[in-house]
Amino acid sequence: MSATIVAFHAHPDDEALLTAGTMARLASEGHRVVLVLATDGGAGLAAAELRADGQLGGRRLTEARESAEVLGVARVEWLGYADSGSGPQPEPDVPGQVRFTRAPLEEAAERLAAILRTERADLLISYDANGGYGHRDHVRVHEVGARAAVIAGTPRVLEATVPRDTIARAIRAVARVYRFPAEFDPTSFERAFTARADITHRIDVRKHIVAKRESMRAHASQATGGGAASVGEGGQTGDRTLAAFLRIPRPIYDVVFGREWFRDPALPSGGPIHTEIFEGDA
Repeated sequence: MSATIVAFHAHPDDEALLTAGTMARLASEGHRVVLVLATDGGAGLAAAELRADGQLGGRRLTEARESAEVLGVARVEWLGYADSGSGPQPEPDVPGQVRFTRAPLEEAAERLAAILRTERADLLISYDANGGYGHRDHVRVHEVGARAAVIAGTPRVLEATVPRDTIARAIRAVARVYRFPAEFDPTSFERAFTARADITHRIDVRKHIVAKRESMRAHASQATGGGAASVGEGGQTGDRTLAAFLRIPRPIYDVVFGREWFRDPALPSGGPIHTEIFEGDA
């Protein structure tokens, strides 16, 4: 029997990094997969020429639709919020748009719940309570997703995440082909995402690794970016993390990205690890 799955992400490219393989696998199995983006990603880092016309958010939404097409996604929706940015404080609001973290929880949850109701979603994929690495929009996705599922009566929520030790392994793999900037602190990931004991689902997506890689590649604006985190020697704009991941040779890439991870908040920690997305459903 086919199901409808709504994957809720903070910014364009987050789906490529966290759930693209699972989305492609579910679509290939005949399920309806819907991608919902909270923000347009317009405050993200990008090369100066991509930001000059003020249309970065529109570009990133277009890239998300291209990514979704690769994955077999049936529908893409944007909740209409602006990217809150990753600086010390959220970016100022822009005309006609509220930054996602400034939106009232109930308002944002109702927008997502309306999609969940229309789709009669069987499963909502959201984020863990840490918001992965702690970006304010990612934390808000967790909060909005949890509330929207209650409002819409969506029977099940899975939180897309990564075991912390897997992140450490990925960073080591990237370091073989990419020199991180001096300000990058790999130890910050020791507190990010989810402890392995709390993981409930490990999904093998190696058969869909090409789609996952092409999903990443669709987000071309995120391959390079301005700002301190991406400026190389001589002040030149350097590659961003997404580009670094795409440089990983296929055998290593397949090992690092060939599985995707989820936590079912309704299941106890320390239980069996499920290998099918619908396993463990009470």
